[in-house]
Amino acid sequence: MPDLSIAAGPFAPTYDSLRQFQCPDWFRDAKLAFWSHWGPQSVPMYGDWYARHLYVEGHEQYRHHWRVYGHPSRVGYKDIVPLWKAERFDPHRLMGLFIEAGARYFVGQAMHHDNFDNFDSAHQRWNSVNIGPKKDIVGLWRDAARAFGIPFGLSEHLGASFTWFESNKGQDKTGPYAGIPYDGHDPQSQDLYYRNGGHPMIQPSGDWHWYTENAEFRQHWFQRIKDVIDKYEPDLLYSDGGVPFGDIGLAIVAHLYNTSARRHGGVNQAIYNQKDTDPAVYSIGVLDIERGQRDTVAEHPWQTDTSVGDWYYNVRDTYKTPGQVLETLVDIVSKNGNLLLNIPQLPDGSLDDECEYLLQQMALWMRANQEGIHGSRPWEVVGEGPSSAIAGAFKEEAVAWTPEDFRFTAKGDAVYAYQMRGTEDGQPILIRSLAVGRARPVAEVQRLGGGHLPFAQTSDGLSLSVQAEPSSIGPLGFRIRYL
Repeated sequence: MPDLSIAAGPFAPTYDSLRQFQCPDWFRDAKLAFWSHWGPQSVPMYGDWYARHLYVEGHEQYRHHWRVYGHPSRVGYKDIVPLWKAERFDPHRLMGLFIEAGARYFVGQAMHHDNFDNFDSAHQRWNSVNIGPKKDIVGLWRDAARAFGIPFGLSEHLGASFTWFESNKGQDKTGPYAGIPYDGHDPQSQDLYYRNGGHPMIQPSGDWHWYTENAEFRQHWFQRIKDVIDKYEPDLLYSDGGVPFGDIGLAIVAHLYNTSARRHGGVNQAIYNQKDTDPAVYSIGVLDIERGQRDTVAEHPWQTDTSVGDWYYNVRDTYKTPGQVLETLVDIVSKNGNLLLNIPQLPDGSLDDECEYLLQQMALWMRANQEGIHGSRPWEVVGEGPSSAIAGAFKEEAVAWTPEDFRFTAKGDAVYAYQMRGTEDGQPILIRSLAVGRARPVAEVQRLGGGHLPFAQTSDGLSLSVQAEPSSIGPLGFRIRYL
């Protein structure tokens, strides 16, 4: 019987116990993190879910794989993994770029659905220390984060991979390779192409559920995740879905929190991210909304995770602009949320010119405007104006902001107003939420990164005289103090 024991501490593996969770201030203050969603699937530079889709007949990644590497009956994912070398991976330099661009925590990827571990795994020989880079990717990221003094998190995507990776056991139905099994049947690679924790499957079931009912795999998942928690002591653990596997998942959350409490005088400082929107579930940690948003302020801190493009490097990508990223950040922060942003890495570990430029532009904006972001809390109202993001996961799209759109934050004795899109005609800026009768008398207004501004507070709003800046990188920020 596998060892399913957890660290002793204030949390038991039950919902009632885990609802004692209190979000630590470091997360509430941080607001922005960068994410390295990176591994062997970056090698083809052809996007996310490559390890699954190369075995899906007719899929564009299947066609790419066949034409570039060979047909998946002969050349499969096992042959892609050793090609990942990470030869230009410089985590300290990248962490510096992330910090300058506003990151106050960082998240690396422990493993994706492809069953490959980015660390020196005790339970999987297919890992980055044994195969491919021959580097402890997770350990190197952790050391860089610690050197810069920011919390370090990890994402795990293993929970869904039991059925996600079934595609490697299929075969073409048409064409020259019809009826020839894909290389997922290779007996030498069954610990990569696992089924039942390593036992081969003859054919895919075709009955795909995100989380399997298979008891052996659930125990295997527990061992793998506990291993990475014990080795690297993350301050955040992200599951790609809801809490996996009932009591086994709750045991992992309790283990994460108890190991953190052991390091912090009995008080948990770790975060567990998951995506179940049931309040009874997300109250045990912090809700994550993938590629989505809220349309109102949340009582409890939450997080959006998204990417500037595809999750894995994709030569076909069109990236978000720096302005889009910064507008999204401000909107999220005004609603008590954090932004976790993936910057796709090339297979060698470096960033392309466009991603480097995006980080540089974010850094420029942050130098002037971060005062109203980091350490802030929601104000009395989220914002004003005609435009709004669509609420919900996977509903991400650019918002057509106008000069009438503002988002607000608060910190100390100041209110921060961010104009989401600059005024192009030089007309005065009017903030209606700060009108006489709706807000206290205003004593001073300062442009973030600039000087004090002339203003008039009337029954219509707070009118500001600001030189038009239609080419500004992102939202225009103002600090407002009352009499």
